[in-house]
Amino acid sequence: MTQKRPVARTIARIALGLALVGAGITHLTIARKDFQAQVPDWVPFSKDTVVLASGVAEIGIGAALTALPKHQKAVGTVAALFFTAIFPGNISQWVNGRDAFGLDDDRKRALRLLFQPALVAWALWSTRRKRDSQ
Repeated sequence: MTQKRPVARTIARIALGLALVGAGITHLTIARKDFQAQVPDWVPFSKDTVVLASGVAEIGIGAALTALPKHQKAVGTVAALFFTAIFPGNISQWVNGRDAFGLDDDRKRALRLLFQPALVAWALWSTRRKRDSQ
């Protein structure tokens, strides 16, 4: 017997998918410079290449979250892993005191760090059935 996902999880999954597509588009267009502020200096690629690649990844993950409901558990896992993989960028922005996205002081940049675990939880919760998340 297939268990349906609650409506709230479906809405949360689609909202996350649309947010990722939107963020990915801004990586490729109007926010490229701001996103470059988050790329750690130790990454062995140009900051612009990383921003463009992560933007493409966000668009793909976001589209998959909205368009592939039969694969949402796997896509949710990929999204959670993606959010985990980019977390060092948020830490780098805080440690290096780089201003971007209105994060123009250490307190704001530190508070931003708290949202990344919430994104991981959102990706996992919204793509699991109730039984899967217990």
